[in-house]
This record gives sequence, structure tokens and C-alpha cells, in this order.
Amino acid sequence: MYDTLSTMIDQIRKNIDKSLSSFLNTVKKDYKLHLVSPLLFKSINEFTLREGKRLRPLLLILTYKGYSPSSKRISRNLYNASTCMEFLHNFMLIHDDIIDRSDLRRGKPTMHKILAHTVKTKNPNKLGIDLGIIAGDIVYALAIDAFLSIDAPSERKERALKYFIQTAAFTAMGEFIDTVSGVKPVKDVDEKEVYLNYTLKTARYTFDCPMVTGAILAGANNKEIKKISRFGILIGQAFQVQDDIIGIFETEANIGKSILSDLAESKKTLLVTHAFSVLRGKSKQKFLKIFTQKTKTLKDLETVKNIFAATKSLDYALNAIQTRLSEAQKILNTLNMNEKYRNLLKDSLLRLFRHSQKIADLYQSGG
Repeated sequence: MYDTLSTMIDQIRKNIDKSLSSFLNTVKKDYKLHLVSPLLFKSINEFTLREGKRLRPLLLILTYKGYSPSSKRISRNLYNASTCMEFLHNFMLIHDDIIDRSDLRRGKPTMHKILAHTVKTKNPNKLGIDLGIIAGDIVYALAIDAFLSIDAPSERKERALKYFIQTAAFTAMGEFIDTVSGVKPVKDVDEKEVYLNYTLKTARYTFDCPMVTGAILAGANNKEIKKISRFGILIGQAFQVQDDIIGIFETEANIGKSILSDLAESKKTLLVTHAFSVLRGKSKQKFLKIFTQKTKTLKDLETVKNIFAATKSLDYALNAIQTRLSEAQKILNTLNMNEKYRNLLKDSLLRLFRHSQKIADLYQSGG
């Protein structure tokens, strides 16, 4: 059964990729971006088609199909519309990379780094940032355009579009909170603020929005929509906690970026707030000295790992993941969805938590 589910998910992803490519060809005709700037269109096209999980459009499709009558023929427009989630994601990534001053995204130059070479200038970094912001805005407009291609009753479509737009605003609020907390002292950031950031910046637009949008468009009732929204928030929070753990405890080869990047940014994560609340005296001072210094080393990373282990902060974070996954599983079992698509939803989401399980196994075995 697992192989069958995996094959179906892979096929849906292939269809999403085809729709992305097809939509970008339409964009070229409708928006004439290549006439304004060949590099602008080429950059957006290349950035969009980079290899990825396509998780968000996948979740929209699975939920839409799960709540649609089994006899209903699903229009090809569903795949075209699902790409709105990928464009929303890319819009967020482009702006996030500018805020973080990141040079790479999915192993290739970030949008603002690419556009820094649009014309020769004495200050290519500023040019790249300015044009990257503009490119991100264009990608968000494309997300709305893609959404409008869905074939659904106008009332459902309008309601889903409002939720989609609200999600963009909520995610920006999460980015605002994240940026502010980035300059706050650790003592001024508590667990409540961390989870609010997780909910707004990750859970809402990565899990909640795609599934709620799919459910609304398919005609699910309000009770089901509330349940699947709660399901998405729980999965999203667990996913972000796992991401924070990976950023400290995984290997560079497995995560595809510097293992010092999260520590270098001094991110206020659940691991950090828990450790800070437990530490006392010289141990707390030692942690703060490492955490706040501008340059971190591999030795510092090992010290922080040991601190997270000694304070049981890793256990605390792993438990937070399991608690949320357990509650999410209970909700999933009660959803009034087509069983096949509920199983596909479960399979596609469980795949996401293999990293934390490996880290838990390694840690608990004393590795």
C-alpha cells in the first residue's frame, strides 16, 4: 500500500511541475516580462522551476479531492490553480532571502543575487536587493493570477481567495515578529512568542492555507474546515520545531547548507528559550556569550549541542513534536474525507518527520 501511495503522490507532483511550466509560458505571453527584461523573466522562470517538494500545491490538491464527490471529474484547472501555493511560497522565499542576506536558495543563487547583475553598477548589492523586492512583488501577483484559474462556484472561490490573501498578510506578520525577535535580547523572547511566530510564518501558509483552501473550494462544511485548519497548525508547528532541531543537530551534507547558519543568525527557537529558562549562573552566562557573539565556530556549535542536551531542551523539543503529531493524527482520523486521499495526506505529511525521528534515535542511543 505504501508503494502505491508513494507512486500516486509522485505522479501528482509531476502534474504540478507540468502546470508550473505551462503557467509560466502563459505568463510570458500575458505579461511580456521578457520584453521588459529578459533577465527578469528568465530569473523568475528558473527560480520557480527549481527542484522542490511542491508540498503546498500537493496539499491543496489532496484536500480538494478528498472533499469532492468521488464521482466528480477533477478539472485540469485544479493543477493550474494549485500552483498559486508555489508562487506564494516563492514570493515569501525571495523576500526572506533579502532579509536574511542569503546567497543561496536550493543550492543556487538567490533572486536578489541573480538580479544584482542586471546592469553594471558601482553598488550591485543594492541593485539586487531593490530588484529582488520588485521581483517578489511580481511573483505574488502571479500567485493571485494562478489562483483565479480554479473552476469553482463564485462563492467558494471568493471565500478561498480571501483566506489565501489573509494568509499572505499573516505570514508577513510572522516575518515581522521574527525580525523583531532577532534583535531582542533572549530574555525578552518567551515560548509563547516563539509559537506565535511558528504559527504565522510557517504553519499558516505551508499547511493550514493549502488544505483549508482546498477544502473550501471543494465545498467542505465549516466544521470540517475548522478541524483541518487545526490539523494544519499542529503539523506546521511540529514541522518548524523539527526544522530548528535539524539546524543544530543535523549534518551539513543532509541539510544542504552550512550547519552554522541557524546558530550564526542567533535564532530564538524553542530550543533556545527552553535552555535559557533552565540555565543558571555561569552556565547561562556561557550560553549567552556564545549565542550573542557575532562569529560562531564549529566548537561553539558542539558546545551549544551539549547545552541543549544537558538542559533536556532537545528532549523538550522532540516531545513538542510528538505531542502535536499525536493530536494531529487524532484529528485526521475524524476528518470526513475520501479514505484514499486521507491516506495520501497522511503519507505525504509523515514523510516530513523522518529527520527528527533519526535525531531522536541517535540521541536516545547515546550517539
